[in-house]
Amino acid sequence: MAKSKTAFVCNECGSDYAKWQGQCNDCGVWNSLSEVRLGGPAAAGAARSGKARGGFAGTVSEARLLGEIDLEELPRFSSGAEEFDRVLGGGLVPGSAILVGGNPGAGKSTLLLQTMCHLAANMDALYITGEESLQQVAMRARRLGLATDRLRLMAETNVEAIIAAAENHRPRVLVVDSIQVVHSDDSSSAPGSVSQVRECAAFLTRFAKRTGTVLFLVGHVTKDGSLAGPKVLEHMIDCSILLEGGHDSRFRTLRGQKNRFGAVNELGVFAMTEQGLREVRNPSAIFLDRSSEPASGSAVMVVWEGTRPLLVEIQALVDDSALGNPRRVAVGLEQNRLAMLLAVLHRHGGLQVGDQDVFANVVGGVKVLETSADLALLLAIVSSFRDRQLPRDMVIFGEVGLSGEIRPVPSGQERLSEAAKHGFRRAIVPKANAPRGDIRGMQVIAVSRLEEALAAVE
Repeated sequence: MAKSKTAFVCNECGSDYAKWQGQCNDCGVWNSLSEVRLGGPAAAGAARSGKARGGFAGTVSEARLLGEIDLEELPRFSSGAEEFDRVLGGGLVPGSAILVGGNPGAGKSTLLLQTMCHLAANMDALYITGEESLQQVAMRARRLGLATDRLRLMAETNVEAIIAAAENHRPRVLVVDSIQVVHSDDSSSAPGSVSQVRECAAFLTRFAKRTGTVLFLVGHVTKDGSLAGPKVLEHMIDCSILLEGGHDSRFRTLRGQKNRFGAVNELGVFAMTEQGLREVRNPSAIFLDRSSEPASGSAVMVVWEGTRPLLVEIQALVDDSALGNPRRVAVGLEQNRLAMLLAVLHRHGGLQVGDQDVFANVVGGVKVLETSADLALLLAIVSSFRDRQLPRDMVIFGEVGLSGEIRPVPSGQERLSEAAKHGFRRAIVPKANAPRGDIRGMQVIAVSRLEEALAAVE
């Protein structure tokens, strides 16, 4: 009997090595290499894998000139939820592989079950469950009041059996929940390992490309919120979306991290109800559910999420510190950027908060990653420090540089239009984002320096 070959694969980047070593040379992560057995049964395994590896990116054909390729847009069909379609780039594309991740209890299975029951009314759909029994899925569907007479359900964890069932039923949409429990007979490692996840995902993706089936893969996440498994898994699929939301929050945000057929970093908002996930058509109204009593340290800004503006409220609290080293806490914002902005405020704004605890929070659990929140955050800090309220009908956005200049942000006109639609009458924006024409019912204050912005809220 021939000795089975082994390799050591990095769990982070997917690089492989002949021998074990403490650190990956490519990504620099320590203790990320795990042993993987290569190959399987020689005869049957080679024949099966050889058949499956054909046509990974679709039908294998001869080389063609670039100008001769048909540029007709891929036909899309709706998933039944506008927020889901928005994150996907306009709908489901035949032959695409979509990876859905999220924390336990976020609602991944609920969202996909609702989508599949809706799609099954007009097309063949197959739902593969590997973590739950058929009775559990059926009870959830009954509890949510979904139509259960058309959707095919199957409990299976073997990837060869899943492909055989898909070849038999020929569904247009296939869901595998989840990819971490699926295993292949060609690999002798345990389910959930690097080799199993990689091989099974590639096997299913090849099937989807070859047959034009829409493939949904449910993926687990690690303790830091990133998708578990080898990094090469995110390179195989066409779209990677993450369902975020804690157990204490009613709302769930669906964020696109990778999309070959649409805009990346697109955001969709859902509300968890007794009847499952319901889409929220106007998310700004939720995140702007402000208190009836005005308070200092609150500012409203407009963030750009994917292809649409979103109004969110930023709160800041400046308090006397009882410690020798004052705290800097940011929730929903980047903490290093908060420390940098406080230094700019001291140097160019003349306000010293070095002996104060500074807390910053984005209302509603939204994560603001763009730099357009700089000016709103600084003015909220100044408002809390002076205990002076900002006007409730004022919206603020702009990037703050280290020399105290206010830099422009993308899509300034659309941000102002969204704010005016929600009843805001005043705005502090960078000078380069000032509209050429007047916006009806809105006074726009264009600033180029931090000193001008502070003078505008005096």
